[in-house]
Amino acid sequence: MWRLLLVLAATAIPCRGAPDAAESMAERAVMVRDQIVRRGIEDPVVISAMRNTPRHAFVPESLRDHAYEDRPLPIGFGQTISQPYIVAYMTELIGPRSGMKVLEIGTGSGYQAAVLAEAGVKVYSIEIIGALARRAAEALRDAGYGRVVLRSGDGYYGWEEAAPFDAIIVTAAAEAIPPPLLSQLANDGVLIIPVGPPLGTQYLVRVSREDGRTRTQRLLPVRFVPFVRNGGS
Repeated sequence: MWRLLLVLAATAIPCRGAPDAAESMAERAVMVRDQIVRRGIEDPVVISAMRNTPRHAFVPESLRDHAYEDRPLPIGFGQTISQPYIVAYMTELIGPRSGMKVLEIGTGSGYQAAVLAEAGVKVYSIEIIGALARRAAEALRDAGYGRVVLRSGDGYYGWEEAAPFDAIIVTAAAEAIPPPLLSQLANDGVLIIPVGPPLGTQYLVRVSREDGRTRTQRLLPVRFVPFVRNGGS
């Protein structure tokens, strides 16, 4: 099933790479103040992670002047890097803490994985588009997030041998929640996923699991790229 496994590092290294230029640090500070905190994000772990993660390192070079704007940006192959607020919101929903094990479905640019790693989370991430997986691996390594573990493959099936996960974040819209992902949640785990058709209304959904039972909450309307399966379905 898996086409590629990328384990970026086995030794302990700092999450953050070389310090950013003062200009980028200032832009991140404004981004966090105006786009994150003022819109209701309160978790200090999330706020710190958003302030310290260099979003510009995960966007195409031609778009880096727009890296800290409040909007998604194209990264090629019909995919996007989510707007900063959505990344912060989805991250806050899982309550990230050091030592948590989190599965991300849809590595894309690598930015969401970097934010999770900055928050002290052990990140496993799956990307179905091999070229994006390789690019994300390079970007994560260059930015200092070398302990993120990546695979290229069909995220519908999750990562069974690494399960259970304290949280699962899906960064593409599925028309229904994949059952394998639910089965890989730890007790008291949480799944965050956008659900809905590609051209219709999508909602961000939070699924919590306790004592084998699941509870589903529909949160806010969103617009994500479609959940891609092997064979393009």
